[in-house]
Amino acid sequence: MTHRPGVLRTAPLRGETTSSLICRIANRYGLEAKVLRSCWHWRNYQPGHDGGGARADAEVLLNSAGRQLLAGLCGVKEDVLARALPSWELEDSKLPAEEDGAPAAAWRIGGAVAGPVAFGCRLCAARRTGTAVRVVRYAPLWERVCLRHGRWLLDADADQPLEYLDVRHLPEVTAAQRRWAGVVRRAVRAGAEPERVFALAQAVVARWWEQALQWERETIWPRRLHQVAGGDAGGDLERWRIVGRDAVVFPEVVAVADALLDPAMAELVWADSGAGRPRALPADGMFCRRLGERLGRGWLGPLAATDHGGPLIAWMGSVIRLRRGAGGPPGYDNDPWWLRQEHQSSTMAGQLRVLGKEKKAPGSGTMWRAAVPAEQRRLITSAIDSAEEQLLQLRGVQTGPTAEVARRLLRGLGHSAGLIEAAWKRTAVAAVNGGVPLQEVARWVDMPVEVLSQMLTAGRRENGG
Repeated sequence: MTHRPGVLRTAPLRGETTSSLICRIANRYGLEAKVLRSCWHWRNYQPGHDGGGARADAEVLLNSAGRQLLAGLCGVKEDVLARALPSWELEDSKLPAEEDGAPAAAWRIGGAVAGPVAFGCRLCAARRTGTAVRVVRYAPLWERVCLRHGRWLLDADADQPLEYLDVRHLPEVTAAQRRWAGVVRRAVRAGAEPERVFALAQAVVARWWEQALQWERETIWPRRLHQVAGGDAGGDLERWRIVGRDAVVFPEVVAVADALLDPAMAELVWADSGAGRPRALPADGMFCRRLGERLGRGWLGPLAATDHGGPLIAWMGSVIRLRRGAGGPPGYDNDPWWLRQEHQSSTMAGQLRVLGKEKKAPGSGTMWRAAVPAEQRRLITSAIDSAEEQLLQLRGVQTGPTAEVARRLLRGLGHSAGLIEAAWKRTAVAAVNGGVPLQEVARWVDMPVEVLSQMLTAGRRENGG
């Protein structure tokens, strides 16, 4: 194909991927994208999903000649493209300078190039360009609401067909995006990076989201989830809980971020810790109680306060260590905004991949995943992680008067034992529900069948089952 300077101008959209712009240029000229892409010499193959099909978040890096060619095709100056396209001037080892100046290109995955990649709003694209075509752009979670059209724009890296969720009837979601600008200003004043504050708040709320199926008093999230699912998520609840999570919990994420930046809330953490007279954080502490109230859930406080293996308690610990001056040299243990890898929330793409594998026919290595619901498995894992975290914390309480050390150790061990007991009970329930005979499970836990049956029945009643 012979390439000539473009006669039809195609302006880039802010934050757009270079690959998306190439596709829009092709559409403008009535060409298939692959035909237009033949103008460049490609150094590798286009990335695709495991099950086949091109990735929407695929990105393109160009050499100097390749950038000149693209600028000519879209009729826009290179400096304009450099301001609009985050990947425009990024270098790549697969694109060495060529003596003949041939335009060359290399495929990449957008998330590894310039951050999270999401779909753009087609209605906004039509308003700007006159054509309602697909747009893919770099956008963090706090910029996902199209305020004009009431759409939550979804991640583009997942193998699923939806580009957006309708949030026109959820004003609290759009209000949260407007509120985020104020949270950013507060973070800057506090010397914190807004991105890290958001990531921590997202991890805290995403952990609650996994636990929320057991919260009988939680009514806000189910209402929102059914709304973004078009009225009823019941037909495919597990998938909708994955696809809709970020939009549904967004108001709470912004509220938690705002709360964690509030000096008055940090003072409550310090008071709960005993201030100058250290003590274990109480289940009815003022900080968690006030946090629940700020989220419109007065009952949430004790649940948040006893989630010992979670990111919220880790944040509280860092605040306390900093206040006591016991954190040592600068590092993760006294950095409130440091997020452990195990606390990072799962992405939609990752969760959908797991869900797809779970729905396949069970084999020798997948029977547990196929038989036990993902939410139940996560609760079991959470209880085990919490017990492990609690036991690790006990290593640091073995100094002081004998009676005090013994009291703290026994209280901590008792709490850990309770978490472990909760984990094995949930595992037993999952095994029985998955088809394992009750007699077999009773033999595994060394318990009479009648006693185990009564215990599991009581546990189901307590959990509303």
